[in-house]
Amino acid sequence: MRCPYCSNNDTQVKDSRPSEDNATIRRRRYCPDCGGRFTTFERVQLRELVVLKSAGRKVPFDREKLMRSVQIALRKRTVDPERVERMVSGIVRRLETAGEPEIKSEIIGRHVMEGLRVLDDVAYVRFASVYKNFREAKDFEDIIGELADDD
Repeated sequence: MRCPYCSNNDTQVKDSRPSEDNATIRRRRYCPDCGGRFTTFERVQLRELVVLKSAGRKVPFDREKLMRSVQIALRKRTVDPERVERMVSGIVRRLETAGEPEIKSEIIGRHVMEGLRVLDDVAYVRFASVYKNFREAKDFEDIIGELADDD
């Protein structure tokens, strides 16, 4: 693993432990050249996934992009980061085990909507407003009405 500080290719693992959901391995690393310490996370990747965008374009699946979009929806919300990590890991696991190497972006969006609905109502509405391309206030009323009906 390359050192993020000095780019040395020869770093040492000082400590390894599984995450709470056992989906990742957390490794504390040390660089003997610059003395830098940093953490890496190792995940199992079952297959290479490709996302089919609505316009027909194909792009490689990016777990970090998925995580960023979830974090944007959750900005300034008090949700435990471990729960967010479990949600994203669960989505990725479902996509990888679905058996299809190409996944429509709308399927990923639906999985995120399901996960956010459980995590945080405000984040759910925020994500829905972008995912469903809200155009007017009535769109917000409709989605909030759906949430109220579930309670």
